[in-house]
Amino acid sequence: MGLKMGFIWIFCDHNPNLAAYMKPELWQKCLGCIEELLELLFAHPEIFVGENVLEESENLSNPEQPFRVRGCVLTLVERMDEEFTKIMQNTDPHSQEYVEHLKDEARVCRIIARLQRYLQGKGSPEELCRVYLRRVLHTYYKFDYGAARRRGQTDGQGPKTGQTDRKDGQAEKKDGQEEEEEEDSEALMERLCRFVYAKDRTDRIRTCAILCHIYHHALHSRWYRARDLMLMSHLQDNIQHADPPVQILYNRTMVQLGICAFRQGLIKDAHNALLDIQSSGRAKELLGQGLLLRSLQERNAEQEKVEKRRQVPFHMHVNLELLECVYLVAAMLLEIPYMAAHEFDARRRMISKQFHHQLRVGERQPLLGPPESMREHVVAASKAMKTGDWRRCHRFVVNEKMNGKVWDLFPEADQVRAMLVRKIQEESLRTYLFTYSSVYDSISMETLAAMFELDLPTVHGIISKMIINEELMASLDQPTATVMMHRTEPTATQNLALQLAEKLGNLVENNERVLDQRQGAYGGYFRDQKDGGYRKGDGYLRRGGFRQERSNY
Repeated sequence: MGLKMGFIWIFCDHNPNLAAYMKPELWQKCLGCIEELLELLFAHPEIFVGENVLEESENLSNPEQPFRVRGCVLTLVERMDEEFTKIMQNTDPHSQEYVEHLKDEARVCRIIARLQRYLQGKGSPEELCRVYLRRVLHTYYKFDYGAARRRGQTDGQGPKTGQTDRKDGQAEKKDGQEEEEEEDSEALMERLCRFVYAKDRTDRIRTCAILCHIYHHALHSRWYRARDLMLMSHLQDNIQHADPPVQILYNRTMVQLGICAFRQGLIKDAHNALLDIQSSGRAKELLGQGLLLRSLQERNAEQEKVEKRRQVPFHMHVNLELLECVYLVAAMLLEIPYMAAHEFDARRRMISKQFHHQLRVGERQPLLGPPESMREHVVAASKAMKTGDWRRCHRFVVNEKMNGKVWDLFPEADQVRAMLVRKIQEESLRTYLFTYSSVYDSISMETLAAMFELDLPTVHGIISKMIINEELMASLDQPTATVMMHRTEPTATQNLALQLAEKLGNLVENNERVLDQRQGAYGGYFRDQKDGGYRKGDGYLRRGGFRQERSNY
């Protein structure tokens, strides 16, 4: 056993340079040695292996006393796992070689699971937390298709024949099948993370476990559990003090939270979760999926090597085009109704700067042809939504090209497309009312329901909410199911006149402020203006400091 551990350390120390990675052939030999070492430990439970065993107290040959070996199997497995990550980072992700290396991950996971069972009997809580985190890091980013299939069967979509049941029965009778392999990933993550929450004494392991747990919940559309765990952990308050790998994991978790909220139809939550990553313009770098060219120019060779070691392997990447599309569609559903409601408001704020940038890019194009890229599809859909044409908007967002690029990548693609249709109909209805309410005296809710293919209660709810929030100046006539418009909003000409008057007022104030600065009496005009009104014995103060005296009669 001592020889096996020595061989493994020799393999690991073959490359003294941290930036270099172990050759795949040596790594395979190291993997085989670790498997043989675990076989020996399970076959001879009387052997004690620990890093706190002194060299003087080692017993390798005397059978009359308990065998004691100096070393740490957990450290060996952690080093082996780190070398596996380096191999994946330094392999071309589009080659067959990457696929072959990726097949070895199942072998790595089996070794970690066997080490976990060994340490559950002989390890300390600190060692258990470390091996549990290794197990979690190999589980959190994988979608559990088996659990989703079983959940679909329990919802009434059972198998057509009894073949699946017979196969399951045969699988359960296999010798050596472990208990944790039978539980789905949700139960496994829950069990491992709860132990880490309770026993870990280092903040880093607990933080990583919480982020992985949130990511796994979000990946499987458990939005409320993921959101509550994120809010209760308060990680967003001090994540800037964490080391870069933990910050990358936090960014990946926030992105997955935003995509999960989008799948659930929570557009505002999705936009808020994705805002920081997308507005920075460095999503690729913040997610650990590559370095930007301008960033490479700012770093020296050593810093570049350190940054590359932090990159996430390709099979764990988040699709950046899907991420940007989700963000832009969420921004469109929020921004277009807001722009329609505040069309003549000079102080209108921007919800999404990136979305406005894409709109300006689309407007500057000299020739408007059919949309080609994902961004052009979203811009074309936004222009259709501005006019309340939800059918054209839907055709630009959901079509064969967009399905292939974005929507088919979701596990439940049909549900996402159905949610998009519903949201486009509702927001197009709001945009239509904001845009054209001034030309109506009244409009039937049945007409609106037919125009936007919504049921009457949904239309009634949307209009009622707009009236309650004072977004629409109208009232509902319940017997006739009619929306009665109130002529309280200014017309387009009146809005322009109000904007002109406001700008002229600002211009006058600025000129008078400059004049006061030159005369050395800065603020006098505004002080007189502030004191305007009736003052006893002095009469009224008018704008500009002119004083009107009272008559004596």
